[in-house]
Amino acid sequence: MASHRILEMDSRSFERRIRENPVVIVPVGALEAHGPHLPLGSDQIQAEATAEALAERVEALVAPTLPYGSCAGTRPFPGTVSLSLGTLSAVTRELLSELARAGARRVLVLSGHAAQGHMAALREGADQAVRESPALRVIVLSDYDFVYELRGTESPASDGHGGLLETSRVLSMAPATVGSVRPKVEYRFSRFRVGDPTVDEWPESVIGDPGPASAELGARLQRHVLDRLETTVRELLPPT
Repeated sequence: MASHRILEMDSRSFERRIRENPVVIVPVGALEAHGPHLPLGSDQIQAEATAEALAERVEALVAPTLPYGSCAGTRPFPGTVSLSLGTLSAVTRELLSELARAGARRVLVLSGHAAQGHMAALREGADQAVRESPALRVIVLSDYDFVYELRGTESPASDGHGGLLETSRVLSMAPATVGSVRPKVEYRFSRFRVGDPTVDEWPESVIGDPGPASAELGARLQRHVLDRLETTVRELLPPT
């Protein structure tokens, strides 16, 4: 079976495939702390696994991952590498413009990192690319737009970063990377306040209780995400 991954294609194979007007999925990750139990690349792991599985469902191509994002909230924690919003927006614009120049007409920017500023920068860059290439159609979203639909049913409503849901997803995708020390953290920072949380407001880069996480829950979450993504892509990025 031919690979969906653009980085594994030769130039002529890509040329033939892009003429068929496939959706091109651009996974976006981040390098940031997710507590003592999850890898720094958790967002990339989730975005890539989701992109690969979605590509099978909708016959899409998967571009190489953009591995860095804007991680303002977790910058105080060890291992986080954060781009400025302007840099992320500019990189997104240029990347999508180059994909359009190469023949892409339908693009899904799929981010494993869901921070508000990060997503706004991706959308700003995508908007500029579409203005420059009117034939280009782009949707920008995070898989957590769909994961968090299950807060209040599959998890407490307050679950968040590095918590039960995210830990379960990583357990289902890359179990060897998940540690056993899983702190339960009550996040006390108000979303209305400007600035970073204090240590008292956020003592660890986790929101919620990842202790009960399981691969089984992660697999259920992933089925929901893929079903919602497939519906969204077919609705918003039809071939005509």
